[in-house]
Amino acid sequence: MCQISIDIPSAVLYDTKMGPDEAADFARKAVALNYYSKRGVSLGYCAQIAGMGKQDFIRFLGENGVSIFHFDNKDEFIEEMNNA
Repeated sequence: MCQISIDIPSAVLYDTKMGPDEAADFARKAVALNYYSKRGVSLGYCAQIAGMGKQDFIRFLGENGVSIFHFDNKDEFIEEMNNA
């Protein structure tokens, strides 16, 4: 596993009323959300990055307006709905 470090100005933590652990959790979830929404990384890996189980990560995606379904066009969506 790779570990990445980022510098967050103390003023940001003060303004957001976050401690270092909360900021790290926020950053992990933000990275996982971005990786998933850009479709570069699987649901399972993104859940792992976020430090969550798959079900919790799916809920997190929904809370942030990100669908777990990816369709390239309307016809692909209609075909999937007909197969359901």
